[in-house]
Amino acid sequence: MKQFEGKNMLNFVKELPNDDVCKEYLAKYKWQDGFKCSKCEGTKGCLKKGFKYHCYNCHHVESATSNTLFHKVKFGLQKAFCIVFEMTTSSKSLSSTQLGARYGISQTSTWFFMQKVRKAMESSKKYPLKDLVHVDEFTVGGKEEGKQGRSYNTKKKKAVIAVELTNKHQVKRVYIKSIDDYSCKSLTPIFEEHIDTSAKVFTDKWRGYEPLKEIYNITQIKSNNGKNFKKLHIIIHQVKSWLRTIPTHVSKQHIQKYFSEFSYRINRSQSKKTIWHNTIIKMIKQNPITQKQIIWKLN
Repeated sequence: MKQFEGKNMLNFVKELPNDDVCKEYLAKYKWQDGFKCSKCEGTKGCLKKGFKYHCYNCHHVESATSNTLFHKVKFGLQKAFCIVFEMTTSSKSLSSTQLGARYGISQTSTWFFMQKVRKAMESSKKYPLKDLVHVDEFTVGGKEEGKQGRSYNTKKKKAVIAVELTNKHQVKRVYIKSIDDYSCKSLTPIFEEHIDTSAKVFTDKWRGYEPLKEIYNITQIKSNNGKNFKKLHIIIHQVKSWLRTIPTHVSKQHIQKYFSEFSYRINRSQSKKTIWHNTIIKMIKQNPITQKQIIWKLN
């Protein structure tokens, strides 16, 4: 079975027509580097009917979905694969309400599975921004009427965004982090996790960036109503517009997962041909998570 590539939904369904074929696909790439038992770490075994591996040492039988983010999928593997396809190959993805209706799944089950996909979409933090980088903050929820500058409305969700630009000022990569306030303490993590100290960083005149100049090459200029950070503000507009299309409320507890999903697609816009397969590999390598963990722990 070859690796699926492309964005054509009809080809996708043709190559992965049912749950058994999807299990075969998952098994192939889960054990492509060899089998290792999750119980005793034995490496000798055989693949049995139903795409399950039998360990010769402890006789543990492991399914293709075990110890992955596909563990205990309630609605079938093909539908799960289709949801991953929709979330990765489209430009904006769909809401859990829309996907649930499309594949005959409850909105709740769809939402929980989509959160698992978003877990796989989290940044590895291995590829920091190194060239020209623009940084700014924004709020999700729209502008306050007649108010200028940063919003301190506690009902609004605050975020900081870093956009790496090419020499021709085209967007190269994007990272977004949810923040509690605009202090240097809250702004520091996006620098530590996603921006190399060699990068040439531009921000507006906000004082919260001042202490970071001791480590990072930061130049502060006037925003000029966003004109000096045009590409960055286009991205901010896009993420806000996308979040407004989601019918269900996005809480502050979960907003970071949506930022990760948005950044994931933008950062792989040049590799849409392989984005679905690579996401499946990420989901295979992630440990399973429960609904309780999704609700309370995955911040």
